[in-house]
Amino acid sequence: MSFVTMSDCEHGRSPDKSMLLNSSLWLIDAFTNKPFQGNPAGVCLVEEFPDNSLMQKVAFEMNWSETAFLKKISTNKYKIRWFSPEDEAPICAHATLASAHFLFENNYVIGSSVEFLSHAGSLVVTQKHEKNESWIIMDFPAINIESCNDANEVDVVKNILNTSVTQILKDSLIYVAVLASEDDVANCSPDLALLKTLSCRAISITANANQANANTYDFVSRYFAPKVGIPEDPVCGSSYCRLTPFWTKIFNKKFLISRQLSRRGGMLNVSYNDSTKRVSIAGQAKTILKGKFSF
Repeated sequence: MSFVTMSDCEHGRSPDKSMLLNSSLWLIDAFTNKPFQGNPAGVCLVEEFPDNSLMQKVAFEMNWSETAFLKKISTNKYKIRWFSPEDEAPICAHATLASAHFLFENNYVIGSSVEFLSHAGSLVVTQKHEKNESWIIMDFPAINIESCNDANEVDVVKNILNTSVTQILKDSLIYVAVLASEDDVANCSPDLALLKTLSCRAISITANANQANANTYDFVSRYFAPKVGIPEDPVCGSSYCRLTPFWTKIFNKKFLISRQLSRRGGMLNVSYNDSTKRVSIAGQAKTILKGKFSF
């Protein structure tokens, strides 16, 4: 695939613009095998990364939770960068899943494994076929969360959520609020304007599955990040870098199933390896459309 031509320079086009002009932008729904469910992500394969400002403009224009830009390093190895509508994300699982799906579906890699080099380190993704279905399994770093002991922070988070909160944890980027029940998670209507005033990137809320659903999935979650242009992320895969170690200790089992209770919804199979401090996040994806840049 050719991305930059001599005619681009002859016609006075900027090199950054020409890097995208001949590129395709794919829309892929991640963490679902059905269209219009899960979490949509943009995937753009480039020969060289354009200027950050141009990638940011593309992500803002698309207004999906994340748009991923891929640069081939070698066979089965790509550098990946993720952009929300407002900034470059430090880590993103659903756009990584979408990117792997794009590469596997279009035979850009050989075999069933691809490595992504990212700001979060090396991320190895494999494809597995089971019962006529294709699953993509991502190996991500676990992110430690600790109890939030600042009374003022706790009060603000409780005011934002305005529901029954049993525990509040945090890391350097997000808060994780454990709610009393699945119904509380489903019915929560957070104060997004107040959330935007916090120094954190987002809030993830979570709870045990209701007894009626316990045979289908173990826990539920939702994710809100209005500060970076994501009022509610349909399925935030990177939040499971935090939620998976937390819930595996609660349930005392390695393999768990989670349901994201957004309007679009999504299902994830997750597991945690305590010895390596890595999280496995498995899901499916569905290609929705393919377009060309023309500007």
